[in-house]
This record gives sequence, C-alpha cells and structure tokens, in this order.
Amino acid sequence: MGIRSASFWPASTALLALFLNIPKMIQDGIIDADGMPERSETFQLSPGMPSVNTSQLPWNSAGDLQTEKVFFKLTISNTQAMKLAETIICNTFYDLESPSFTLFPNLVPVGPLLTSQQFGKAVGHFWQVDTTCMSWLDERPTKSVIYVAFGSLAVFNQHQFQELALGLELSGHPFLWVVRHDLADGIDDSWLDGFQDRVKGQGMLVGWSPQQQVLAHPSIACFFSHCGWNSTLEGVKNGVPFLCWSYFIDQFLNRAYICDVWKTGLSIDPDDKGFVPREQIKEKVDQIFGNEEMKARALTWKDIANRCTEEGGSSNKNFKSFVDSMKE
Repeated sequence: MGIRSASFWPASTALLALFLNIPKMIQDGIIDADGMPERSETFQLSPGMPSVNTSQLPWNSAGDLQTEKVFFKLTISNTQAMKLAETIICNTFYDLESPSFTLFPNLVPVGPLLTSQQFGKAVGHFWQVDTTCMSWLDERPTKSVIYVAFGSLAVFNQHQFQELALGLELSGHPFLWVVRHDLADGIDDSWLDGFQDRVKGQGMLVGWSPQQQVLAHPSIACFFSHCGWNSTLEGVKNGVPFLCWSYFIDQFLNRAYICDVWKTGLSIDPDDKGFVPREQIKEKVDQIFGNEEMKARALTWKDIANRCTEEGGSSNKNFKSFVDSMKE
C-alpha cells in the first residue's frame, strides 16, 4: 500500500539493542528459548555500551518465573513489530548512546524528551504533587540536598525502608525524600512519625514531587534514584550526579551507563541477602559529595543534553528531518 511507518522507543537504545540481539543470544547459548540464562556471563554488545550480566537481564528481573516468561514472550513479539518500522524514533541523544546507532542505523535520537512544563504545572501525575518542597529547597544552600526518589513501582520491605531512612539521617546532609504511600510493604506510621520529628530541619518527606523542577533546583547535590530511563534523562539534563539503587527491568542497564560509561554516579550494592545497611548509604553519599570530577562530568553531560535540543542541535535537526520525511 506504500504506507510508511515509524515507531517510538521511549527507553534507552541500549535496551532496544539488547532486545534485538535476543536471537543471537539464544544461538550463542547465552540464554535458552525462554530467556533463561544458560551460564553466568557478563558481555557487551559493542565497545562503549554498558556491560550486561546474565543475572540481570531485563526480562529476568520482572518478578516471579511465570511473569518473567510472559515478559520475555512479549519482548520478542514487540521487538518483531519494531523491525517493521522504517524508522525508530528514540528518547535519547546521539552523544549519550553513540555505539547503539552504529549497530542500528535506523534509530533516530530526538531526545531528551522532557515535558515543556518543567517550570510550570504538569498536565498529569500518578499522585498529588506536594509543591511545598520547592520553598523548602529555597531555604537550603546550593548543592547541599540529596533528592531521593524511586519512581512509581519500587517497594521496600519494612526493615530496608527503615534502614534507608537511618542511612539518610546518618549522612548528615539535607534530604528531600519521596515516600509514596506504598513505597514500603506496610509502613509503620508511628515509627515514621518519630523519624520525621527527629530529622525535622534536616529532611523533608513528601508523597510525590514535581521531579523536574526539583532536579533543576540549585540546592540539589545528587539524585538517589532507581534509575528508570525517564529519571535518568532528567538527572542527566540537570547535571546531577546519581546514587543508583536499581531494582528491575532496564534499571540495571541504566545504572551501568551511569556508573561505568558516563561515570556520573555510584552504585548501591546489596549484600547476598539483598540488604543494604545504613553505613553503606552514608559512605556512598560522602563519596559523591567529595568527588569533584564526577560533578564536573555530570555538568558536561548537562551542557551536551541541552545543546542537542536547541535550534541546530543534533536531536532538533533529527526531529525536523523526520517530520520532513513524513511529508514526502
């Protein structure tokens, strides 16, 4: 029929490259036909891309075994559909993931695609936004605050939730912490009330925040994040170093980008039981606050990201070229 097609890919192109590489991974004996690892291995699809360990493949960190198998089948079917597209528009920018574009020339980066409402009212949120945190940030010194937010899905057990809270307190730094009503599996309200009373002046807890406005605030020193792709791009665009605590799907891949490729963050490392003690949280926070080279790299990426979407920038030109091609 002569109808041209394009797809939009909202995550990292490294994730898409991994999905497109599934047949070869099966052929090479890295995974079986259900996506389960055949051996323990760390590999790279291309130099300059993040390393992937078979214990943290996106489809193998999505829940129980049955859920993971369903996720893997959906991944394959969706990837097959993506192959039908003449062009794949991506929410990233060339400099951030350049090796991916060498592997797949039909990927067109037009990002970072962040809301134009950065300094105004957003059109929608999962939960009601507490904007009082902005005036709280106004009262904090420049580059002094740890912003802590783990997205809309991550859930802690009660013990780990309390240990995280105690780690933030132990750090001695001001912190703004997004605590969803379902962030922990059964939050002890009396314990949390006592914690808030104790850290009053040091920390502020909110149910949901205007994240892009928060990350753009001059008082923010680092972003303690789950490393979802949107959060990752928001942190990059605002020049903020990361403290990475990843949980599932593509977050491990994004963490590898941040810590190993871009070198703009540090990783939280749970023990063999999956637990992170308060002392490690304090130690990693101290390391980030004292790492001037990491802060400088984060600011460099901020400049690159902003130039990409400005008039004449690579993503700006790519988007205009794509629109023009659709008119032909």
